[in-house]
Amino acid sequence: MLTPKQQELLSFIQTRLEEGGVSPSFEEMKDALDLRSKSGIHRLINALEERGFIRRLPNRARALEVLKLPDAMHRAPTPVVPIQPKAPPAPAPLPIAANDVIEIPLHGRIAAGVPIEAMEGHNMLSVPAALLGAGDHYALEVSGDSMMEAGILDGDFALIQRTDVAREGQIVVALIDESEATLKYFRREGPRVRLDPANSAYEPQIYDPRQVRIQGKLAGLLRRYN
Repeated sequence: MLTPKQQELLSFIQTRLEEGGVSPSFEEMKDALDLRSKSGIHRLINALEERGFIRRLPNRARALEVLKLPDAMHRAPTPVVPIQPKAPPAPAPLPIAANDVIEIPLHGRIAAGVPIEAMEGHNMLSVPAALLGAGDHYALEVSGDSMMEAGILDGDFALIQRTDVAREGQIVVALIDESEATLKYFRREGPRVRLDPANSAYEPQIYDPRQVRIQGKLAGLLRRYN
């Protein structure tokens, strides 16, 4: 008959062998049995070995083999549970529809013909989010017909992404001499800036770069039909 500590150690060794195939270290056994030193573990191991419950495997560290278990420790065989086919995963809930209309500032009218004074307003314009990309945006009401060949008509709302840089050929809002704004194609002509209309009835406007400040680029267009 084993002592409670011997039986506890034997049970711990058997459990670790079943879980990972490796017997526990003396330090792990000491902690599991709440002993103060490993010398107590050595005594328990020797007692279990003398009684034929375990044996040390030669030439291998931390190698113990359980040869038998006391009758009180024999475990009932684990019942075999048939594997049930997994049910198909439940469909993911549909995402809550996001509000697809956002409001952006409406900053007055901008000339698509000759430059007019830029106007700052406090009105807001509701815009489908699909028309806008990343970044900060505002809207300007188009005045004139100089961009009609680009499909930008008088009364349209130009949706502008704020930026102070532009690439060749982009349609931009350009502030002229810090007082007047216009919507034009941005191009360079030597050291100068050329703002091109999209209407053969109008001439390009050429400026010294110091006269021109980019305030945004065209991101979309909104049109109302009365």
